[in-house]
Amino acid sequence: MIDRLRADSLALKAGCEVDLHALRPIPLDTAVKGVSFAYDEEESPGVHHTQAADVSVLTLNPAVDMTYEVDRILPDQKVHARATRFDPGGNGINVARALKRLDIHAHSFCILAGETGTFLEHLLGQQIDRLTYERVAGDTRINGTVIEHHTGNQYEVSGVGPHLPKAPLEHLLQHFVASAGNGIGVITGSLQPELPDTLYADLVTRIRSFGGRAIVDAQGDLLRHVIEAKPFLIKPNHYELEQLTGKAIDGIEETAHEARRLQQDGVENLCVSMGTHGAVLCTPDNSYHASAPKVKVNSTVGAGDSMVAGLVAGFVHGDTVEQCLCLGVACGAGTVTHPGTELFAAKEIPELMERVTIRPLDI
Repeated sequence: MIDRLRADSLALKAGCEVDLHALRPIPLDTAVKGVSFAYDEEESPGVHHTQAADVSVLTLNPAVDMTYEVDRILPDQKVHARATRFDPGGNGINVARALKRLDIHAHSFCILAGETGTFLEHLLGQQIDRLTYERVAGDTRINGTVIEHHTGNQYEVSGVGPHLPKAPLEHLLQHFVASAGNGIGVITGSLQPELPDTLYADLVTRIRSFGGRAIVDAQGDLLRHVIEAKPFLIKPNHYELEQLTGKAIDGIEETAHEARRLQQDGVENLCVSMGTHGAVLCTPDNSYHASAPKVKVNSTVGAGDSMVAGLVAGFVHGDTVEQCLCLGVACGAGTVTHPGTELFAAKEIPELMERVTIRPLDI
């Protein structure tokens, strides 16, 4: 239903023709194989889902996200929370959670450690479809977010994850690459300090060698190396794009020009998230800007991950690049309206998509 509403709303806004009865599949020359998925019996007996590409999501440094809402923070004083919540965290985990809400079956791969890891596994519950993990010593990290109602400020602290021994790490990566080689591999989030900043680039190369498509959301040196490996898509935010280029970038057109320059270095598609200014998607054929719907912001945690999930869902369905961008922006906008690290609800997306305007930039 969301796919039909998405296609319909975009056709009306952009003036494009969309077949509402059959969204076109991903072309065979992309080397992504058609796959049918069946949920485990205990999850949904008798339900059979079909999608155009297998989706695998990697999270090497997942977390339990703890959120406090307080009136105000006072130095050297204990403050009492209005509300407290715990959510599964880590960028890849958030992407997988969002994909499930978009009815995209994804296989998640992650590292779990200690009692915190057990708690994370419990929190995931029915929020993702399939989980493969390696257990290591130590504890899965805890991330903290404090939302101060008096000022509207949001404070975030990212915890420290466990040490990853070579054997369980490589075992997990082998399974992830084999799965991602059948379709789309999403690689996102931070790495433990002892891991090389070429790891994501190596994974992109391995996925491509199997015929899969790699989508990466990372920053700094991790992303610089990834670009050299020529992934299918990267999604820096505006600040991360400035980090990559080494200069301040002002405005939508300048953002698109810088994205085009990086895209021509070998990245097939490059999407830059710009918060309230929407997003720019640079493809081999053109660049597009999507406006962001005006919404009340409760928390920005998970918004970028939700955008990645929307883009992935669009690619899986074989949507046009405009449709993919529209869905990605709508998912991000939906997530910021929720508290803590809670993500959008599927029922919110069609209406948000109707409020997104897509325009070609011809850059």
